[in-house]
Amino acid sequence: MSAPTLGEVRAAASSLDGIITKTPLLENVEVNANLSGRLLIKNEAMQRTGAFKFRGAYNRISQMDSAQKARGVITYSSGNHAQGIALAAKLLRTSALIVMPSDVPQAKMDQTRALGAEITTYERCAESSDDVVNRLQAETNRIIVPPSEDRRILAGGGTVPLEVFQQSDVPIDAILVPCGGGGLTAATAIVMNELSPVTQVFGVEPELFDDTRRSLATGKRVANPEGQTTICDAIMTPIPNALTFSINKDLLSGVLIVTDEEVRNAMRFAFDRYKIIVEPGGAVGLAAVLSGKIAIENKTIVVVITGGNVGATTFADILTTTNTST
Repeated sequence: MSAPTLGEVRAAASSLDGIITKTPLLENVEVNANLSGRLLIKNEAMQRTGAFKFRGAYNRISQMDSAQKARGVITYSSGNHAQGIALAAKLLRTSALIVMPSDVPQAKMDQTRALGAEITTYERCAESSDDVVNRLQAETNRIIVPPSEDRRILAGGGTVPLEVFQQSDVPIDAILVPCGGGGLTAATAIVMNELSPVTQVFGVEPELFDDTRRSLATGKRVANPEGQTTICDAIMTPIPNALTFSINKDLLSGVLIVTDEEVRNAMRFAFDRYKIIVEPGGAVGLAAVLSGKIAIENKTIVVVITGGNVGATTFADILTTTNTST
């Protein structure tokens, strides 16, 4: 499968008009003064289902014909794609079966079920999500809608950077995107390469799940070691997929790495300074800026907050621990 074109992203934006929330590009003058640069935050936590994933899910399912919708869809997800698929399936009158790791936060499972989806769990360290999905697909004849390895999913995700380009009133020096499977980073790189070639696009990963960084360094897809964990559950993917890696290795400017503590600091910072709730995986770009992983002085940098689906107890615990951010 080949990468989507800018034309497909524009077509997705048209089909999503009136369906998605066109999320704001936030700015704080005092933060900018402290950073000696301009920080713009694309807040997809305000998107329907609380994450950008609804864009790609709706764009993909909306292109299914009536016979395909009658079969229903199946996917695997640690939460945000699951909710996006569940809502899209509900709105477009089809059914959804979601394969989720058993260690996914309960809040994400509950929200997915509340949208009408059926859930089957698997053990992340003992089973392959692909194997579980393929087995269930053979049993049910549902259509597989993967989180990112589909050009229609990527085109829907590409409406995020398209909106950023339209909303920004100045040239953008760099845009930082949380990187799990690599779909949104790839879509952002495609859009910016066409509309603003001077803008650098960086993926951002947790330090123990830096498969995209290591894959780019070696020139081939490299998996994460088993048995590791991070608070960034939304981007705990095992290996870059083939489609997104083929795009990212050609178009990404690089990948930045952040620690879990830097992510916690960024979540507190976002709440304190922007009054927004950000889930750990959605905060990695902001963490990279605040921890100095990229220079912002005299520059304009956009950070994509990909989601805000964090449980109340987890978020409260993070807020009430010592804030070591500057």
